[in-house]
Amino acid sequence: MATWGPRMPSIRADLGLDNAGIGIVLSGVTVGSIVGLVASSALLSWLGSRAAIRTMLWLIAAGVAAIAVGAGLLHSVIFTAVAFAILGFGIGSLDVMINVDGAAVERAIGKTLMPLMHAGWSAGAVVGAGLGALCALVDLDYQWQFLGEAVIIAIGITIAARYLPARLADDVPDDRPPLKDRVIGWLKGWTQLRLLLIGLVMLGVELGEGSANNWLTLAVRDGHDKTDAVAAAFFTVFAIGETAARVFGGPLVDRIGRVMTIRLTTALGILGLLFFILGDHAWLILIGVVLWAVGVSMGFPLGMSAAADSGPNPAARVSVVASIGYVANLAGPPVVGFLSRSFGLLDALWLIVILLAVGFAAAGSLRTAR
Repeated sequence: MATWGPRMPSIRADLGLDNAGIGIVLSGVTVGSIVGLVASSALLSWLGSRAAIRTMLWLIAAGVAAIAVGAGLLHSVIFTAVAFAILGFGIGSLDVMINVDGAAVERAIGKTLMPLMHAGWSAGAVVGAGLGALCALVDLDYQWQFLGEAVIIAIGITIAARYLPARLADDVPDDRPPLKDRVIGWLKGWTQLRLLLIGLVMLGVELGEGSANNWLTLAVRDGHDKTDAVAAAFFTVFAIGETAARVFGGPLVDRIGRVMTIRLTTALGILGLLFFILGDHAWLILIGVVLWAVGVSMGFPLGMSAAADSGPNPAARVSVVASIGYVANLAGPPVVGFLSRSFGLLDALWLIVILLAVGFAAAGSLRTAR
């Protein structure tokens, strides 16, 4: 997911689009991700966890390569938009599959491991963005970067997939219900109060994470009148802080439980955003960035775990809450941007404070099922 961000100026130039046009092309990721989320449960049942995860990562590699061909070689807007949709489908499906599988491993081992697994995602985002920035710095054309990363992804998953569990812990029986009944069961998940409350927790933290990825540097530069270098450094601190919180968060969850962990981290996130929005000094703003990162670090992995063990058909349950998280992560930052036009960027971040407070109140929904 960190592949294309640093190279968007070059992609936009090769496609001959303005910001509005490139936004439409990127909407393929959103559409593809939502379709992938819906299809993930059926694919997981059909292929089994190991084959499904491997297939989706191969699809992601193909999507990255297709973007390189469509934008860098063919300069085709339609081809590139379809490539982004393919990539989004793979990302959306994989997100459910890997979290269901991770939750099954977590239950089998009896320790909280999901935050550590999600730390891998955060670290990958840092490394991926760094690779993109480095390739841009040395003036390597993005199409060759993308093709090289596609090969690395394909080879890496071919090797790593051998060590994934072959089946889910709760194997799907051969006489599973027809597809129509399974779709109805997925739709019923949207009527279950506990899943919706878990989704509320994820709504706040994912809006906070997505907004940091999109707006933190601009808020530091424009809202607090800092240099580009300082803004970039603050974003790096955010990424490192989120990764570190996830690495060390598992033992904390085992000690105090999911509910108290979410309440503690969201409270710290609220405090951090207050420092960030209202702070005048660089050191206070930096503390705010660190606390902001901690505040949004645990909601998504713990929400996935809570959804997976909340009842039967964990893939469908994870799909429901993941859909809410995706909407917040992908659609929330444009809402912040829209609010910033009327209230200013810093004041627009009060929306995150409000939703983190809602997540704090709804944290009881993550309680481990007896």
